[in-house]
Amino acid sequence: MVARDALNSKTTLDSAVERLVKAHPGRSGVRLLPDGLEAFSLRVQSARAATRSIDVQTYIWRDDSTGRYIAHELLLAADRGIQVRVLLDDMDARPRDLSLEALDAHPKITVRMFNPFRTRSGWLRTLAEVLRRGWRLNHRMHNKSWIVDGRLAVSGGRNLGDEYFSSSADVNFIDLDVMLLGPAADQCVLEFERYWSCELSVPISRLRKYFSRKLAPEQLRARLAKSAQGAAKSEHVRQLDDGQMQKMLRRSIIWCSDVRVVADDPRKALGRDADSSKVLASMAAHIRAASREVWLISPYFVPGIGGTAALRSLALQGAHVSVLTNSLAATDVAIVHSGYAKYRVPLLEAGVRVYELKSSLVVEDLHRRMRLGSSRASLHTKAAIIDSEHVFVGSFNIDPRSAQLNCEMGVWIRSARLAAELSRSFQQGCDPRRSYELVLKAQGSLEWKSCENGSCVVFDREPNAGWIRRVIVKVLEKLPIESQL
Repeated sequence: MVARDALNSKTTLDSAVERLVKAHPGRSGVRLLPDGLEAFSLRVQSARAATRSIDVQTYIWRDDSTGRYIAHELLLAADRGIQVRVLLDDMDARPRDLSLEALDAHPKITVRMFNPFRTRSGWLRTLAEVLRRGWRLNHRMHNKSWIVDGRLAVSGGRNLGDEYFSSSADVNFIDLDVMLLGPAADQCVLEFERYWSCELSVPISRLRKYFSRKLAPEQLRARLAKSAQGAAKSEHVRQLDDGQMQKMLRRSIIWCSDVRVVADDPRKALGRDADSSKVLASMAAHIRAASREVWLISPYFVPGIGGTAALRSLALQGAHVSVLTNSLAATDVAIVHSGYAKYRVPLLEAGVRVYELKSSLVVEDLHRRMRLGSSRASLHTKAAIIDSEHVFVGSFNIDPRSAQLNCEMGVWIRSARLAAELSRSFQQGCDPRRSYELVLKAQGSLEWKSCENGSCVVFDREPNAGWIRRVIVKVLEKLPIESQL
């Protein structure tokens, strides 16, 4: 743990942030990060500007171009004497054990795994552990935070990897982070410390190993250096420059007096007090208090009976309630669509407007704006706008898994200006060139309205989704699996 006294020393990042915070006493600096390239750049540049500490908390860290580039930057920071702590959920991490252990071998880097598997390799051993401990292993840490020198924090929906930074050649996620300065960053620090010190965060060096092959730190360094050199010509790396960190701190920061970071208790992953999710409670409270509008963005949207009733009630009282989620063709987790599909008709009957993002974003201006590496996209943003004033950005999906099983994190910001900024993005996402609007026909069936090549098109079944995928979803709708979605 970084000593509190160390946080008082002056650094380049300290000085820049301190001047900003002192000019806005009692307020938190906030900036939305919808652009994948900028979100990547902020992480890299803040790591380069760090002089004391970097804390990383994430659900997924891909072993791809941007994932390795970030690892390389953390290694270089550690070489400068920066204390680096990495807290990674263990669900998808075991294939990276060798690399993570090599990082952990650096005297300035510590890696911990959240709720780890005891077995690290072998499908038979893994199956045996799942059979013994499946209830426990089903609870994951979905939180994401990036904290530099205890001064600047980034939190939201992004994991670390190409598809989250709009750099994939296949499918890219439309995602959202928020940069935080001042008191809100302090709150992120406290939440990271709470997770870092909990019993479920286990040093990777303590985990039982069944393999003898090791990756020496020198091998990892050479591998990461080679990967970073190979990425030098990519757009993401070419746009990095030494003065970018200062530019980011000067651009469009909104200072707010009401910013609240909320995170579930890490003991939720033990199956304790699963019904008392702080993030869920905060979302429910804001929705109940809404009077004019509730706009929700959730890639995996399974509102359940209670959530559906709450949204229906608001709409029937005259509030403008809209939901933007993935279409069946766009979603990366088709099984979740089976839980969502049954709630569309009840929501539409009450006047809730439902939009489903298309999988192919053919609009050139959007393609350029998002810097997508391909023509396919999937929604990954988790956000809400309440009464044109309250904004939520976080890791929380509106589904049973986020509510009951996974640990989640989010930021509530009270700002009409920020709400207007996010509202513009929401409306762009709901544009008929980019999304389908669902319409309830007189006989109770659904239609998907769209704009294709300048013409209005209506579909009478899930658009652009193959028949096999549609059949699978229909079958899954009949199974009692909603609590796991």
